Amino acid sequence: MINRKDIKRIVVKVGTSTLTYDTGKINIRRMSKLAQVLSDLKNAGIEIVLVTSGAIGVGVGKLGLKERPKDTPGRQAAATVGQCELMFLYDKFFGEYGNITGQLLVTRNDFENEERHRNLHNSFMKLFEYGALPIVNENDSVAVEEIVYGDNDSLSAHVSEIVDADTLIILTDIDGLFSANPREDENAVLIHSVEEINDDILALAGGSGTNRGTGGMITKLHAAQIATAAGIDTVVMNGSDPEDIYKLIDGRQIGTLFKAKAEVK
Repeated sequence: MINRKDIKRIVVKVGTSTLTYDTGKINIRRMSKLAQVLSDLKNAGIEIVLVTSGAIGVGVGKLGLKERPKDTPGRQAAATVGQCELMFLYDKFFGEYGNITGQLLVTRNDFENEERHRNLHNSFMKLFEYGALPIVNENDSVAVEEIVYGDNDSLSAHVSEIVDADTLIILTDIDGLFSANPREDENAVLIHSVEEINDDILALAGGSGTNRGTGGMITKLHAAQIATAAGIDTVVMNGSDPEDIYKLIDGRQIGTLFKAKAEVK
């Protein structure tokens, strides 16, 4: 279980399937509730970073496309439209609770290049100092490599490292890691805690949960590997009710907790 007393800074990652309906349109009620919960936690003194997916999916819906483009230029175009819509709504919803948001669109090179890594770290620290809430996404409109190979689960783990977060929370469309695919096996059991992400744990991962997202459980396990190796507790949980984040922060058993490697901290 998570110990609230130890939490000073958290990274929350929200996926496309959590933010949108099957139609591709924004789930306004859920997005608004997420902003309310995160604003409340911020008011309680916890620094928050939000890593958001959804630019391409939201762009598809706003453009009225029948399906997600299969070609990279099409996905880039959808991302440019969707990112505007996402940030407009985030700014509106967080603003209703008195919080200022700041957008950071990043690429892999921002983490791998020493100078850009340092500059990105400094940007986060200054945003915290100013009391702003950073909202992060991959720069899908220009970074072809990220659209083809990347995922925001791993991005959230790298962001957690760069800001020295205490906890990474990955919101998805499933309750956590199960002993089998719960959509196919009614006897599947939720695994509440994982001490080590080994081959047996990795073997439990299936494919992408919906046709709107790009990840699936395997990308969340890879993200948890990155974060826990850096000493950061990681939780994969259902994002359908953002208020469940309160239960998690208050020490209740929600989702699957991947425990940080103690020797790192």
